[in-house]
Amino acid sequence: MELAYYSDYAVRLVNTEQPERGSDSLTTVEAVRELFGPAQQVARRANDSDVTRLRAVRTRLRAVFEAADGGDEVLAVDLLNALMMEFPVSPQISGHELRDQDGRPDWHMHIADHAASATASFAATACMGLAFHLTELGVDRLGICEARPCRNAYLDTSTNRSRRYCSDRCATRANVAAYRARKRLESERSARTGRTADTAQDSTPATER
Repeated sequence: MELAYYSDYAVRLVNTEQPERGSDSLTTVEAVRELFGPAQQVARRANDSDVTRLRAVRTRLRAVFEAADGGDEVLAVDLLNALMMEFPVSPQISGHELRDQDGRPDWHMHIADHAASATASFAATACMGLAFHLTELGVDRLGICEARPCRNAYLDTSTNRSRRYCSDRCATRANVAAYRARKRLESERSARTGRTADTAQDSTPATER
């Protein structure tokens, strides 16, 4: 599961855009570099062309999440496989941290950076991480937030596969909206019931009142 950590790269990229809100934060080289987080060496290679290229990758990654969220596992896998063929990775064993007092390295799998561009590096890392997450936990662990107009991508790591929203904020907002909708429906039903009762009473013959 070491490489599954990189699945967050895919989520971060997809969520730079919120289509239903008309919002897009991936518009500058600085925004591209922020996506890499602490990987500053790779980020320094970013240029204006990476903005356009990463936005294209973002569209394709969103399609993976949407297919998974819609229950089409085969399509989700096919789309992700196509991305991985276009953006291959070079895995290697690494040991950045010491495991014990004897100085023995804590060996783990790491993605080597031999990509020709910042886009290729980020896309390869994101796709491989997402692939490991998908195969380890299941395609149904990839989701799209149900709280409109959010529609952010998320990775479900809950024990009972119950996640439906990208954040607690969206979950709260959706629950409040659902509560208010139920209250409105109850009020409308009560009003209709009251009008029906009044109509029935008015139609009763005077001799029966």
